[in-house]
Amino acid sequence: MLRRWITPLLSLLLLFFVSSTSLAKSLTVQVLDKQGQAFEGAVVELQHPDFARSAMLPEAAMDQVNKQFAPYLLVVEQGTAVAFPNSDSIKHHVFSFSAAKRFQLKLYKDRPPEPLVFDKPGVVALGCNIHDWMVGYIYVAQSSQVLESDQQGKARFELESATLNKEYQLAVWHPRFKAEDAQRLTAVASSTDTLVFQLTQSLHPEIDNQADEFDNY
Repeated sequence: MLRRWITPLLSLLLLFFVSSTSLAKSLTVQVLDKQGQAFEGAVVELQHPDFARSAMLPEAAMDQVNKQFAPYLLVVEQGTAVAFPNSDSIKHHVFSFSAAKRFQLKLYKDRPPEPLVFDKPGVVALGCNIHDWMVGYIYVAQSSQVLESDQQGKARFELESATLNKEYQLAVWHPRFKAEDAQRLTAVASSTDTLVFQLTQSLHPEIDNQADEFDNY
């Protein structure tokens, strides 16, 4: 009698697993520079109205270490609270005039301010009023599907069934991209498994984040 129930149950579970697997797919995006070399560290975001927002957003941190922002580029989802600890032994005055988040965190060292919620999508450029060589960026993604490209320039997404028959929008960004590439939105068919995003412009020079003659302050 027990065997009579077990066999149909196993068949049902196997059918459910196969169906669930077939309803999901992966998409790999590779980012290449103008010369065709893999570009590591680019923000790769897939946008679609049906992408569910993350229910729980962990707090992120933009630290200040050796008179530099750490990390140089922080990627968060819209609605994330970001803390600004100061691991240096000197004070910093962090600010941003970006449309996505305008703020000032006046001189502080031992007591970091309360975390700030980044509730608008976009790029937030950071500076320090005391140390003008300090530059950092927070990329606030409107989608939960956002990654950074690896050493091979690749970002691999696992997509859910809700978006399988619809078109995505692909946004790729990095501070070194020229405007023509940083503002490109690429339509991606739902059947696409792999896609190459190659820059059409040369990169901006790398920013010199090293201290200057006011190094001791």
